[in-house]
Amino acid sequence: MLPFRVVDQEHVEQLLDMKHVIQLVERSYTLKEQNEAALFPLVFHEFSPGVADMDIKSGHLTGADIFGLKLVSWFGGNPAKGLPPLVGFVLVLDSRTGVPVGMMGGEAVTLMRTGAAGGIGAKYLARRDSENLLLVGSGHLAPFLIMSTLMVMEHIKKVTVYNARSHEKAVSFCSSLKDKLKEKFLAPYEADAELYRTLLRRIDIIEVAAADDIQRATEEADIILTATPSRQPLIKKEWVKPGTHLSCVGADMEGKQEIDENLFPAARVFVDDITQAVHVGETEVPIKKGTFAKEDIVAEIGSVILGKTPGRLSDDDITIYDSTGIALQDLITADYILKQAEARGIGVVARL
Repeated sequence: MLPFRVVDQEHVEQLLDMKHVIQLVERSYTLKEQNEAALFPLVFHEFSPGVADMDIKSGHLTGADIFGLKLVSWFGGNPAKGLPPLVGFVLVLDSRTGVPVGMMGGEAVTLMRTGAAGGIGAKYLARRDSENLLLVGSGHLAPFLIMSTLMVMEHIKKVTVYNARSHEKAVSFCSSLKDKLKEKFLAPYEADAELYRTLLRRIDIIEVAAADDIQRATEEADIILTATPSRQPLIKKEWVKPGTHLSCVGADMEGKQEIDENLFPAARVFVDDITQAVHVGETEVPIKKGTFAKEDIVAEIGSVILGKTPGRLSDDDITIYDSTGIALQDLITADYILKQAEARGIGVVARL
């Protein structure tokens, strides 16, 4: 009989905090760069095109003695049945024995690790004196991307939010953003008075504004985060000023595109995984259209974190981080949750 821990969504959220998730995601990137982690081929299946599908991302972290997968399904008709359209879970196994360690829902893990990835791109590729942050998209990911960037970029003074489909939604999002950041992310740091005060001050001093002119917002931005399901560019090359950094997290399947493909030849381009980026990431469309080549990718982000490859070479460089989202991020975060849950006696232990 093998013990197997299951952690519910509420406890997953309680056990995660952005500071630790940033550290965990960085470690997943560096383990990959050091050949102590590997990704397995993606699995994608459409049960009914445009109606229902699922994908499986999986991998092995030898440096952490784990392997596993994240399965996410989307069934567009679920809300009419009183069910969420997106359903997923993360499964972690011990790579020394093959024995399952545990599992949990995938939503909170995905939101935290994706938000962390956007911030990590800015941390290593943006100018350190960056002040103006533009977020394109105001969905579930938006607060996570903003919080991670505020944690790693200490000079941010203004956050501008643009929603291509609804300016009203951007306005509504901005009106509650500061309260949402405080409520959702600060509680884990109450015991660390200095960190708590620092983060509280960063949230309080930022100016928050909804943009209805994406060109003007882009021209003013030092850091641009994109998190949309767009299949056409929302950011044009000619709007992006020298020295801008872009972290793109929305493109995670073939055909998705958030920024102008013509921006790629003018930028230093970094990715989380080269294979995934050229097939399903923001880099896919520029390569297919011939404006960019796989060989033009400077490096994977793990190489920059380890100091093997420089990020920006000058303050005028435009940098792009194509964050497709890799299973290693999910697995290392889920493993952390399971260890915390075991130490605190959280979750349900079943026996297989």
